[in-house]
Amino acid sequence: MKSKTMLALAAVTLTAGAAWAPLAAAKPPVANFAVTEAEVLAAQKAWGDALVQISKDFESGGRAKATATASAVLDAAYGYKHGPVLFKPTLTVAPQTFRHTQEGALAYFVGGNKAFPKDDGFALKGWRAVEVANDAIILEGDVAMTQGNVTLTNAKGEKTTVDKTWVYRKDDEGKLRIVVHHSSLPFSPK
Repeated sequence: MKSKTMLALAAVTLTAGAAWAPLAAAKPPVANFAVTEAEVLAAQKAWGDALVQISKDFESGGRAKATATASAVLDAAYGYKHGPVLFKPTLTVAPQTFRHTQEGALAYFVGGNKAFPKDDGFALKGWRAVEVANDAIILEGDVAMTQGNVTLTNAKGEKTTVDKTWVYRKDDEGKLRIVVHHSSLPFSPK
């Protein structure tokens, strides 16, 4: 009985295998959303390059040109299209300390939005260079977390260093998006 069952099972398997052969021959799609260190470093460099570009566009074409560039940067780098982003800019005060919406982030970077009257445009300060010095990077599947310092240099050569935490998440298209951005000036004891 055992051998008859085995023969019947083998016949079914061979028949089913022949029916599935075209599917088995095709290479299945593979999605790997694991974030790499190289992707994180590239995203940080792109963020710094974009900040410098916004400053240069402001100088050459005014707030309208800077706003167009900043809007494109927010679309490309941040996850606002997927939901709120936990963004705490360096130079904001209550009640508008946090910028969960793209409108709030854009106002911070380029100013000119009456809904955010204290924003004068952080990205319009004549930035010429941005250097990221990570203290640590954590890679966990489709999420990466970084913490360290960012040093910004303006057109006069003056440097400003801020403490920076970023969290990135890969979206469904495999694009790294900033979902947390916290920036603050280093503590200075009295």
